Amino acid sequence: MKEHFFFMKLDAYFTFHQFQMLKLYILLSLMFWTSSGKRTGCLKFSDLSLGDAFIDLFKPRLKSTMIMYTKPLTNCGEPVFGQNYILNTNFNITKKTVWIIHGYRPTGSPPSWLSTFLERLLKKEDVNVIVVDWNWGATTLIYQRAVQNTRKVAVFLKEHIDKMLTFGASLDSFHFVGMSLGAHISGFVGQMFNGQLGRITGLDPAGPFFSGKPPHKRLDYTDAQFVDVIHSDSNALGIKQPLGHIDFYPNGGKTQPGCPKSIFSGASFIKCNHQRAVHLFMTSLEAKCDLTAYPCHSHKDYRNGKCTICEGFKPKPCPKLGYYVDQWKDILIKRQPPGLNVYFDTADKEPFCMYHYILDIVILENVTKEGYMKIKLIDIYGRVEESKIKSYMTTHPIYEEVSVLAGFYHDFKDISKIVLTYSQKNAKPKYPKHKYKIHHIKLRSLTNPERPQLCRYDFELKENVETTLKPHSCTPTDIQTK
Repeated sequence: MKEHFFFMKLDAYFTFHQFQMLKLYILLSLMFWTSSGKRTGCLKFSDLSLGDAFIDLFKPRLKSTMIMYTKPLTNCGEPVFGQNYILNTNFNITKKTVWIIHGYRPTGSPPSWLSTFLERLLKKEDVNVIVVDWNWGATTLIYQRAVQNTRKVAVFLKEHIDKMLTFGASLDSFHFVGMSLGAHISGFVGQMFNGQLGRITGLDPAGPFFSGKPPHKRLDYTDAQFVDVIHSDSNALGIKQPLGHIDFYPNGGKTQPGCPKSIFSGASFIKCNHQRAVHLFMTSLEAKCDLTAYPCHSHKDYRNGKCTICEGFKPKPCPKLGYYVDQWKDILIKRQPPGLNVYFDTADKEPFCMYHYILDIVILENVTKEGYMKIKLIDIYGRVEESKIKSYMTTHPIYEEVSVLAGFYHDFKDISKIVLTYSQKNAKPKYPKHKYKIHHIKLRSLTNPERPQLCRYDFELKENVETTLKPHSCTPTDIQTK
């Protein structure tokens, strides 16, 4: 009897624990199902590896996917089409659609900037965003193969856009943003629609295999109603020639401040300048400062202070780089011949703000040798900064006003002193220091032209010696002085 009772208790014990285990199993299953739902319910950008790039050497693969993001689902990608190519109900045909297309991905990893781009864009504006994932095709050790795939990706997009148009989508509302090879993919799509896309932004369009090519073999201003381009690595991975209605050349479009200068810095040495175009474009969505650019024949002329007039854009100011440059669209598309090159300088890190000034100077004697002018500003709080721009001064005759460009990382609102140092180019160390008689200087802000201009008259400037000046607010007569 006791033995029977013992087995009944033991049976009850195992039944109880089996029940507990069953509950635990159900709980774990639900957790796995829920997490799996999160993992598979949202489309993700292809995450490949260098191994996939090696496999591509022997087994080339190309697969393109369109991933849609909207303001309610910023962190969850959705397919653009459902079964039987029915357009996703979350795609709003009355809103703008921004297409983001990446470039060459030799290591297969997702673009490091993509999630930030999506977050900033959807935080700023309620739009449809479509990320074109052609990583299976961009991940290869043979760059030329990725170049050849750009045409195939464009055909893929053309076919799907045709279907979107049948649901009421509009080419006018499409803004393609293409990085590197993605810029040329955008151009090829635009060509297929006879230039009827609303806008294409080229972020340092790829140079190798595209430089010097005719318009139909690369991005061109005829590929959309409005084309804006940022060149940040034109001497290496990017393209130098202007391609759009407006072409921005930050820091001359070649070497970007803050980027590594040594190959020992690793991958960042190769891609930093190239990717700077993306980060400059993204920072325009933050609106912490305006990156104003100035039309000019060359970067050298811009640096020499010869290109700071924006009369052609009135009542607007000079164009500002980034997402909102289409505010100048109506002016730019009317230019004949089409195309405008604009230049500006940036800081070495985000938000890349630089505050520009022009120093107008009149010297009371002929300057027969070229030189450089160092400019420092000191505000009423004692903050000091030297211009980050190496201001180059050419030869010029007596009484001719020369303009010198200066740029600072800080915004000097209340300037108390101006410090100038002039040095001749290639001057000999023991060469007698010359004194220059200055008729006047005038400091004016390009970034904030509404601020009072500062003047100073009648002083001497000795070579290689700092001269500290206390300026005063210019009078109307001073401002008119040429």
